[in-house]
Amino acid sequence: MNIKKNDIVQVTSGKDKGKKGKVLQVFPDLNKLVVEGANMTAKNVRPKKMGEKGQVVRYNAPMNASNVLLFCNKCNKAVRVGYMVNNEGKKMRICRKCKSTI
Repeated sequence: MNIKKNDIVQVTSGKDKGKKGKVLQVFPDLNKLVVEGANMTAKNVRPKKMGEKGQVVRYNAPMNASNVLLFCNKCNKAVRVGYMVNNEGKKMRICRKCKSTI
């Protein structure tokens, strides 16, 4: 998976298509990730104590990593990711359109 925590991504399919957000969590073994403000889901929570009220909790549900693309600030577009090895032998992610580092 080429997306990491704290990356800015754009949703490419589903009900939140076109939204941009920060990656909050990554689950590489499931190929899923949680994007801030996308794939919001509501869950009903029962009261725990006497006299307490039940409530509806809204949270960001995990979505498949194939439904998002990394966002390049130079291109100002969602782009595919390439890799390049720099002079020090370190592997870096690059934008496939403008060849800048992400």
